[in-house]
Amino acid sequence: MSRVRPSPTLISVLLGIALVALAPCVVTNSYALVPLTFIAIYTILVIGLNMLMGYAGQVSLGHAAFFAIGAYTSAILSTQYGCSPWAAMPAGMALAGIVALLVGMPCLRLRGHYLAMATLGFGMIVYILLMEWPDSPPLLLATLGRLLHLPASTPWPFTGGASGLPDIPALAIGSFVFHTNLQKFYLTWAFAILALLLCANIVNSRVGRALRAVHGSEAAAATLGVNIAAYKIHVFVLSAILAALAGSLYAHAVGFISPPTFNFIRSVDFVVMVVIGGMASIWGAVLGAGTIVLLGNWLQDVGAKFPRLAEFDLIIHSAILILVMIFMPAGIVCTARDAVLRRLRGRATAPAAAAPAHSEEVATP
Repeated sequence: MSRVRPSPTLISVLLGIALVALAPCVVTNSYALVPLTFIAIYTILVIGLNMLMGYAGQVSLGHAAFFAIGAYTSAILSTQYGCSPWAAMPAGMALAGIVALLVGMPCLRLRGHYLAMATLGFGMIVYILLMEWPDSPPLLLATLGRLLHLPASTPWPFTGGASGLPDIPALAIGSFVFHTNLQKFYLTWAFAILALLLCANIVNSRVGRALRAVHGSEAAAATLGVNIAAYKIHVFVLSAILAALAGSLYAHAVGFISPPTFNFIRSVDFVVMVVIGGMASIWGAVLGAGTIVLLGNWLQDVGAKFPRLAEFDLIIHSAILILVMIFMPAGIVCTARDAVLRRLRGRATAPAAAAPAHSEEVATP
């Protein structure tokens, strides 16, 4: 009777759940849970971006725009129109998916640097719109509220109000409100683990094999019957929806948002997270997001002592990206995995290679 072995995905998910559950026992400082919460939020976005870049081979420099769409949609609907945050979050995801579909149909006809520039232009457009409309909600979201006959009540923008306190409501289940750092930590990581499990299943499915074929060679994939345009758009929409989910969680976890959070530098950070973790590694998204978040916190602490160092934030991130691309082009996770596999294979083949030499020595007169 054969034994049923658990899949590596299931083992990884169970290990991730165990680490998340035990993290507060190790990190006793409540303030230290804040960067861990941000790692979970960015992990959700980086997973989707990794599906687009690492598996489908399509570069995007505008995912901060979808991050902003999710955050602002959730913030506007939950404050100005009084919607439940749980209803505002899927609304932001749906809006980001629709925008990604409209943007992706023309942009994904491009390749390489041209696609990167097109997505960069889209991200800059969204950022400029947020910067140029400080006194009224964006026209699209305001029109959506009017179509749904939702009464406006809270002023715009969401910068913490006159008192400096957050004005975006926290997520709640009934009377239980996720307002402490520990509660936000568990909530965001629950979403992150679900996103990891979803994308891991996609990668191991027929869709994942088609995406890898598109990444390897679009011409070869087309000859095998892969609908290249459809798969590109589908994965682009999926990555935008996950980015919007991360944006909504960010808005409700932090309690306020502002346009500088969604500028071009943030899009660059997302790409760096993907590259550092591994271009074709779902679990590398966690390492990539964690590296950049912890590095940013360290630069803030050092910048408090050396203010001039804060001006070199982008330079430091770019230098890290260059070094990783030179010495570990597959990312940290993939490079470490390949090194372990090579070592294991070397140990397995060493006795087999030694056996013929021994027999020849014995047979020699």
